[in-house]
Amino acid sequence: MNDYYEILGVSRDASPEEIKKAYRRKARQLHPDYAGPDSEEAFKELSVAYETLSNPDKRQMYDLGGPEAVHGGGAGGYGFGGGGMPFDFSDIFDTMFGGGGFASSGGPASRATHGSDQLLTIDVTLEEATFGVTKNIEVDTYVLCARCEGSCCEPGTQPRACSGCHGSGSVTRMQRSLLGVIRTQSPCPDCGGHGSIIDQPCSECSGDGRVRTRRSMKVDIPVGVTTGTRIRMSGRGDVGMGGGPAGDLYLEVREKKHPIFTRRGDDLHTWVTIPMTTAALGTVFELDTLDGAKEVTIKPGTQPQETVTLSGLGVGRLSRSGRDAGRGDLQVHIDVEIPRKLDQRSREILEELAANRGEDRVEPRRADQSVFDRIREKFTNQEHP
Repeated sequence: MNDYYEILGVSRDASPEEIKKAYRRKARQLHPDYAGPDSEEAFKELSVAYETLSNPDKRQMYDLGGPEAVHGGGAGGYGFGGGGMPFDFSDIFDTMFGGGGFASSGGPASRATHGSDQLLTIDVTLEEATFGVTKNIEVDTYVLCARCEGSCCEPGTQPRACSGCHGSGSVTRMQRSLLGVIRTQSPCPDCGGHGSIIDQPCSECSGDGRVRTRRSMKVDIPVGVTTGTRIRMSGRGDVGMGGGPAGDLYLEVREKKHPIFTRRGDDLHTWVTIPMTTAALGTVFELDTLDGAKEVTIKPGTQPQETVTLSGLGVGRLSRSGRDAGRGDLQVHIDVEIPRKLDQRSREILEELAANRGEDRVEPRRADQSVFDRIREKFTNQEHP
C-alpha cells in the first residue's frame, strides 16, 4: 500500500491545515464526478489517507505501525470473542455489496449530483422534415449559479471542515457483542456525510449551486424526422445540484399535418382530378411541390386511380448522415371526372364520338357478360374445390 503522506503529497511533519488543503486540492482533481469512473480507486485511496491523517489518534497509530495499526490486519486482528482490533461491519458491506451510496471508505460524499434529463415536444412542418432546419427553442431548466459557480457558498467564503467527523463524512460507533467489539460507520449527522458544513450559503441559489431559468438554444432538425422521432442533445438538460454535470435534453418531434400532401414513410402522396377529355387526350401541367412547380405528364388514355411518380421529390431519408441518402418519391394519384350534366352541344359531340368509335349501340349486358362469367366461375370454384 502506498504511503498516506505520499498520496496526499505532504511531508510527515505537515500541519493539520496543510493536510486539509492538500486533500481538497487533490479531491477536486480525482473525484469521479469530474475525473470519470477510472479515478474512483485513486479517490478512495486519497480519502482513506485523509481520514487517517486528519484524525490525531489515527495519525499517531499510523506513524507507529502503518495502515495495519489503524485498520487492522491478520487472522487475529478482528477480535472475535474478545480483544484485538474491532470488527468493522462497513468493510464487510463494502466487500459484499460494492460500497453503496455512503462513502465510509471512499471519503466524504460530494455535494455535486448528476442533473436530470428533460423531454420536450417540438413541432415541425412537412417542409422542415423534408429538408431539415435549425430552430430556436426556449427551455425552462436549471443552470449553474453565476454567483457561486456551483460552490453553493456565498462568494468569498468556503465550507468549513465538520468537527463531528473531522472532514471524513462518517462517524464510527463501537459496540460490544457476542462477536466482540463491533465497529459501524454511518454518515455524519452534522454534515450529512459531506465532511464539511456551509455556514454562508449562496444568496442567489440558496446553497443549491444552480438556479432555474429560461434559456434559448438552437437545435438542428435532421431531414426525415417524423412524429415520435427523438433528438438527443447531450448535456443540455438540468445542471445537477452543487454544480454537478448536466443531464440530457430530448426533443420529441410532432409533425404538423400538410394541407396538400400526405406522408407515408419517405414518400409523399397527393390527388389530382382531371377531365375525362384530358385523360383521353393526355396533357402536361404544372404541379406545386415542396421543390417548386414541376411538370406532370398525363399520357393519353390515362385511367382513373392511375399514379404518376415524380422521383426524388419526397422526404429526405433519416439516419444516413455523412452521405447522400436521397429522398423518397412524390406519388400523384389521378382521378378522372365524368360530367354529370351535358349541354346540347356537348352531348352532340359525345354522340358523334361514340358513333365514330362504334360505341353508340353497345349493349352493356353483352359487354359485361365476360366479367360476370369470370365472377361466377370464381365463386363456383370456391364452393366446390
